[in-house]
Amino acid sequence: MCGRYTITVALEELMLKYYTQDVTIKHYAPKYNAAPMQNLPAVIGTGAGNRVGELRWGLVPSWAADDRSGSKMINIRAETLQDKPSFKKLLSSRRCIIPADGFYEWRSQGGSKQPMRIMMRDGCVFSLAGIYDIWVNADGKKLGTCAIITTEPNALTAEIHNRMPVILRPEDENNWLERSNHDVDSLAKLMKPYDASKMRAYPVSAKVGNVRNDSKELLEEA
Repeated sequence: MCGRYTITVALEELMLKYYTQDVTIKHYAPKYNAAPMQNLPAVIGTGAGNRVGELRWGLVPSWAADDRSGSKMINIRAETLQDKPSFKKLLSSRRCIIPADGFYEWRSQGGSKQPMRIMMRDGCVFSLAGIYDIWVNADGKKLGTCAIITTEPNALTAEIHNRMPVILRPEDENNWLERSNHDVDSLAKLMKPYDASKMRAYPVSAKVGNVRNDSKELLEEA
């Protein structure tokens, strides 16, 4: 399960990476310990380009009776995403990217768990594949939420955890965000383990286990 990640770059860097000036985030700040149920940066295709906005992490389907399911649905398995018609529909028409520059997983060792930060060797921002939906409450207020898609681990992540988030290759990002692309079979082929040779992992402080901790020191090697 991918339950924590980092996105520490300036908003301008996200705008450059995703080729957009369309930004709806009111108060952007780096996240050193992004966690479920928080409003976090996300990129969607609008049909006229890309938009950088915010989605709450934890999917609440549009048909849900209330928004309580969000805390439970932070990840969706790539292997079973098409098994449920409602999720297959989101794969077809409501895909998003969650920008990150690292994610945390806990490695079991000697009866304890050591948090590890996993990132690209070059430290660059990468794209986590997600799906999103818009839920409307009884008063008509809209809530945009998302889930991160996970897949089998690559060789690096397998030493730490039995799952990893789907990281899109840079050349696949546009296909994922293209609003007119409804070919779920071709999209499914993009949801695979990322090249382990381009990634690295290192131990970090146990402080990352507390969602209230969200400072730059969490990135330091332990």
